[in-house]
Amino acid sequence: MLCPGCLCFWGLSSYLMEHWGLPHIIRMLRNHDLAPLYPSLSGSKRVSLLMASAVFEGASVGPLIDLAIQIDPSVLVAAFVGTAIAFACFSGAAMLAKRREYLYLGGLLSSAVSMLLWLHLASSIFGGSAAFFMFEIYFGLLVFVGYMVVDTQDIIEKAHLGDLDYVKHALTLFTDFVAVFVRILIIMLKNSAEKSEKKKKRRD
Repeated sequence: MLCPGCLCFWGLSSYLMEHWGLPHIIRMLRNHDLAPLYPSLSGSKRVSLLMASAVFEGASVGPLIDLAIQIDPSVLVAAFVGTAIAFACFSGAAMLAKRREYLYLGGLLSSAVSMLLWLHLASSIFGGSAAFFMFEIYFGLLVFVGYMVVDTQDIIEKAHLGDLDYVKHALTLFTDFVAVFVRILIIMLKNSAEKSEKKKKRRD
């Protein structure tokens, strides 16, 4: 129940941050690890911190969602539905698989994330092309889809060992969901823009 709650707060804050015109500094306040940093707090307080994390995350994604609404609102819905289907399929596959079957992928995915960071740093310093940017997006999508599988199995394994920190586990899955959603949305926006350009050329 916590993951859907996070998504609701995330979506609401994405909308409000753009339409209220709040300062960009708010987007810098977000912190994915806000709730797990306070394990000594009561469950209700940690859930509140989790929802606050979702709000700040939504604020950071607000400009992208606003752009999607301006270009084609149906793309936003399609991206969310696609992400939800992918999340259900890959998490479901992880739950039905043998215990610890995919945990070995964690090391590979961590290396892939490090590679993404270095690629992003290189493109920031030396400049990057649109093709290079799209490579980062597709590669990042592959990586975070993998994290959906690995994190689900990791949570199951931790639960078997007695770690029932549902707030931290919900935050982990929520972060995976948002990472995949953002990349799918960017890909679909690019495809929608290209289709619109082709239609304009045909009319001309």
